[in-house]
Amino acid sequence: MGTKLPNGLLLTVALFYEIGIRPRYPVDLIQRAIELAQLPPKAKILEIGCGPGIATVEFARRGFSMVCVEPSLEMCQFAQQNCAEYPNVDIQNTSFEEWDLQTDSFDAVLAATSFHWIPPEIACPKAADALRDNCPLILLWNVVPSPRYEVFQVLKEVYQNFVPSLAKDERIEQDKLNLQAINQTVIDSGRFQKLISDEFVYNITYNTDDYLMLLSTLSPYIALEPEARNALFAGLRAKIEQELGGAITLEHLCTFEIMEKTVEDE
Repeated sequence: MGTKLPNGLLLTVALFYEIGIRPRYPVDLIQRAIELAQLPPKAKILEIGCGPGIATVEFARRGFSMVCVEPSLEMCQFAQQNCAEYPNVDIQNTSFEEWDLQTDSFDAVLAATSFHWIPPEIACPKAADALRDNCPLILLWNVVPSPRYEVFQVLKEVYQNFVPSLAKDERIEQDKLNLQAINQTVIDSGRFQKLISDEFVYNITYNTDDYLMLLSTLSPYIALEPEARNALFAGLRAKIEQELGGAITLEHLCTFEIMEKTVEDE
């Protein structure tokens, strides 16, 4: 799902969320997850890796009390700005691994496209221990939009010419398989049992400039040498302008998985 980026690049990604280059979590997805998780009106939620607070705001504005842990200082600052009007949100600059466990203290644990960053042998038991009995772990996934099959076929030649390693049709089906594997790891830990999941797929249209800005926030492109990246982007720009009318349609996958803490027999 990516690699950890230098702080300056994390800051750039946060800005791209703010200006809409990276799509946010759909409100209907979050509302459905809250309803199916049966969160009480004043639920206390622990959020793992809140980033700039994109999902945090949606939960906070519904009146939930939140403790959010985030290892990046820059991301914490963005989250504090975004959540400034919600006094019941406590954002802590620490990793989940180093966070002082509050046992049996939360009505839900939330991870919004962040659970995969933590080794499962730490993430699963610690999340379970933080939860009260019969309370849910909510995994939200907001996958970076990808070109539809027919669109990728138009762009594939450019990738093969400039960066063959990226000439892969990584469509939404592969994203689903990746998420299923992560979710299954949580179940296999023995600390959670599967309750319910759902997915939302949207089509999003980007103009050429916005699409190239989106790519510039992704770790495979950040890792390229500047000369190779510039050549690739120039080729993509020409192809999109000449053959796709200056716009590109992407598929945006958002999912959630709600699991209940497994209560050990006394």
